[in-house]
Amino acid sequence: MNILIIGTVDTKSDEINFMRNCILGQECYAFLMDVSVLGDPRIKVDFSKHDVAKSAGMTNEEIVNLGNENDAMIASAKGAKNLTINLIKEKKIDGVIALGGTMGTDLAIDVFSELPIGFPKCLLSTVAGSPLIEPRRLPSDIISILWAGGLYGLNSICKSSLSQACGAVVGAAKAAVEIQNTRPIVAITSLGTSALKYVIDLLPALEKRGYEAAVFHTTGMGGSAMESLIKQGKIAAVMDFSLVEVSNYTFGSEVNSGPKRLEVAGEYSVPQIVAPGGLTVIDAKTWDNPPKGFENRSFRPHNRLITCAALSPEERKIAATVIGKKLMQSKGPTAFIMTNGGFDDWDREGEWAFDKKAIKAFSDEIKNILSKPVEFYEIDQNINEPQFSKLALSIFDEWVKKGLIKQ
Repeated sequence: MNILIIGTVDTKSDEINFMRNCILGQECYAFLMDVSVLGDPRIKVDFSKHDVAKSAGMTNEEIVNLGNENDAMIASAKGAKNLTINLIKEKKIDGVIALGGTMGTDLAIDVFSELPIGFPKCLLSTVAGSPLIEPRRLPSDIISILWAGGLYGLNSICKSSLSQACGAVVGAAKAAVEIQNTRPIVAITSLGTSALKYVIDLLPALEKRGYEAAVFHTTGMGGSAMESLIKQGKIAAVMDFSLVEVSNYTFGSEVNSGPKRLEVAGEYSVPQIVAPGGLTVIDAKTWDNPPKGFENRSFRPHNRLITCAALSPEERKIAATVIGKKLMQSKGPTAFIMTNGGFDDWDREGEWAFDKKAIKAFSDEIKNILSKPVEFYEIDQNINEPQFSKLALSIFDEWVKKGLIKQ
């Protein structure tokens, strides 16, 4: 096993050398990548700052001459990312760990964000868990550990952090099971079964058809993980039936997957069947202030992490506009199923978020936007009824028959 250590070796040579010895002690080899800009390392490295600069299409002198730390960090991050990706492609490393304060953390996130899901990646940072880190920049499978008490030099406290982080990335590398494409993978988005239940029918049905189904929880990181796998070519088809991450972003909730959510499958021509699951509510953090504009809305706590408020008819119409425009950009097979009986179990008559006018507002708007080549279907039932799953599978089967979805 080979582990890559990324850090500014000019200022952190003692810490990085300690990490190298920790990794060597676990019968793995440690490659060192120096992402320093100004200084020179006191220990031998495998990839110098000059190698990093060259991989960014620059010289180290050119990076220095950028004139400020932020631009230099961005340039070095590009070089470090390119070098790391090449090492992975060449199967020369089995995991990567980065050490840093705010500068090193910023660089490491840039590097890690482009690495494959499932490839072990560990961030040892003085700001791990801090609100300074934008959640959607973090890869969904990152290991993050606080670098405690070690900003300047080694001591018993920081040695504990350093050694545990090294053990974590080595353990992950040794235990990792590579994603195998022995069966085509169908990605399904959903929430817990208290809201969305279609996975109960879809999973065994797809298994019988020879597909492997992977369900992604649409609480921000789930949608990001799914779309990362789409970019890697791991997904044969998408059943994107929980779109709350899209509406959350639209209405200012932090529980989102960023502005590109619902665009990636279309951009990469991956067949997608879409439905309005979850577009009943806006999600927010139970323990914090509501999103701007929702301060006077009645929220219903799901647990101590997440709480929800019902969307108004006008808000559901806005969500339909956003979703419709995204789907019309798709380059691949795309279908939308409108569920006129409601978008989740909270959206049934008599339930707390049910709003017949809101369902109609969404339906009218999405119909107004969608046109060929996007296929449009509608049912009178709720998304959790058998009629929905049956229709989704019939569309899927037709696309398989036409050769649009690989077998």
